[in-house]
Amino acid sequence: MNAVAALNLWHWWQEACAGRFGPMHEGQPEQGYYRSRFKDGQWEPVALWFEGGEWKAMRGERMVEDAGEVWNFCRTHPVSYEAYQKAIDGAGWDDEPPAPAIGHNLPTDPFEALQVEYAAEKEQAEAFMKTPIKTQAEADKSAIWSKRLATIAKKATDLHKVEKQPHLDAGRNVDNKWRDLKEEPDALSKKLKRHLDSFLQEEARKERERQAAARAEADRIQREADAARAEAEKAAAKPTFDPVSIAEHNNRLAEAERLEEQAAQANRDAQARNASAGRTGAKVSLRTFTFAEITDFDALLMALKDRQEIREVVETIANRAAKSGVELAGMAIRSEQRAA
Repeated sequence: MNAVAALNLWHWWQEACAGRFGPMHEGQPEQGYYRSRFKDGQWEPVALWFEGGEWKAMRGERMVEDAGEVWNFCRTHPVSYEAYQKAIDGAGWDDEPPAPAIGHNLPTDPFEALQVEYAAEKEQAEAFMKTPIKTQAEADKSAIWSKRLATIAKKATDLHKVEKQPHLDAGRNVDNKWRDLKEEPDALSKKLKRHLDSFLQEEARKERERQAAARAEADRIQREADAARAEAEKAAAKPTFDPVSIAEHNNRLAEAERLEEQAAQANRDAQARNASAGRTGAKVSLRTFTFAEITDFDALLMALKDRQEIREVVETIANRAAKSGVELAGMAIRSEQRAA
């Protein structure tokens, strides 16, 4: 290597730190400071330099035999010497959330291990969010932290699915076994009740006619009873009240009482008797089911417009229309930028 080349050993790295990447060749390092990481791992500082006629590499605080292999994975991640030194000293990276303080003795149970990992991330992330973001490095840190937490959530989702799947399969098998025997008899039972509707409705019509006739008869008998009692009271008011008159008076009173009892019985007979079929424990009778018949949809919609559930449905439909670019009457399509 000539003297000019030696003087320029740092040039590629310096340009890359400024965002001006030169040609890259696999297995052919460029002297400088970088960082690299294994999948889902933490960034590690990397130093590459030419010494004694050969390339040398250090990853973290350990020497690596194959500098060309290290270069292949770190070449797109140059860092300043200050950032490299800070990482070597254990202070981490300005744009990288600190590693969760969980040590190496994690529980063997995946659920418990993930709980420990999340608890450590949560504590540090919540502390970080107590101050506003003011630098690009802090913004990068927030984005990376969000990704790390989303990864925990995905792990939890996957582990949950794996653990629950046998139960879902077993439950589905039980559901499939019993479904027809549950649903078909229930559907046939309901059909039989619907089959009874016409008969019971006709019986109810007859019952209404019977009640009307019984009520009219009760009224007639009550009028006769009232007339008989009035006659008895009228006879008792006469100045001369001989034994014959007394006997007639008593007879009229007895007849009035008999008619009043007959009227009371007729009133009892006039009480409603619900049409029914079957026997105790298996009786089917007419029941009143209340439901809404919409006669004016627009008026009903106006009456319901202030209900929260209606607003939620309308907002859902409006958002769907906005995403499709359809602007309906009473709405405007708006957009805003959010971190995602």
